[in-house]
Amino acid sequence: MKITITFFAFLLTTISSYAQEDIELLTYANTQDINFFNKIKNGSQVKEYITVSENSVEVGDTLILGTPTSEEMSTRTYSGSYGTKARAGVAQSRSTSKKTYEFVKMGRPAGFGSVMTAMNGDAQAMADNSLKNTSVIVREIKTYHRGSKNKPLYVVMVLGEINGRAFGVNKYLSVMDTELAIESGEVLLKNRKITRDEAIAKLKEAKELMEIDMMSKEEFEELKKELTPIINVKKQE
Repeated sequence: MKITITFFAFLLTTISSYAQEDIELLTYANTQDINFFNKIKNGSQVKEYITVSENSVEVGDTLILGTPTSEEMSTRTYSGSYGTKARAGVAQSRSTSKKTYEFVKMGRPAGFGSVMTAMNGDAQAMADNSLKNTSVIVREIKTYHRGSKNKPLYVVMVLGEINGRAFGVNKYLSVMDTELAIESGEVLLKNRKITRDEAIAKLKEAKELMEIDMMSKEEFEELKKELTPIINVKKQE
């Protein structure tokens, strides 16, 4: 028992020792730049993160959980016997499925609870469809390497309940890959910038509406003026 406690103490100390001073601003470009990320330690705290789509996420921001993109299957087997001497048996299996998030898990990204879960051989508990459309607050933003120190970074967000309560038995949720969670729609930003593809689609739709007299030429030109910089800047990149 003493050896086990000593091991956990050493492990948690090691995890803590990886952290460094806060990063005021981290961009997606930074996470892919070896001249930047090879100086960053795992678990570094980030105050503001700029995504690949140039959206900003800060500690304290309110986000919304979108639609889960994964599915979890579970099977239960029911058995019984028949005959006076129980010489024969029957068994039935029933499978059920539920929608789960692929990038949003229950609890913090790392800690004593996660260590215990991993050592017991249990899979991480992912958030399920019951949390869809839930408003959450960004409590922490952290960054980690995708392997060694010479590998790019990914960003993890720790989310809290809007009123400071808990999500069932868990005080927090963790978004294990911020970019993929946003891209997949599992996490929705309240003030998300429109993407180039979305701008093109919106302009095409507006043109069709103008052609059937559902939108005036003046309204179309105004929208075109608004969307053109988004389309052109992305094209130049």
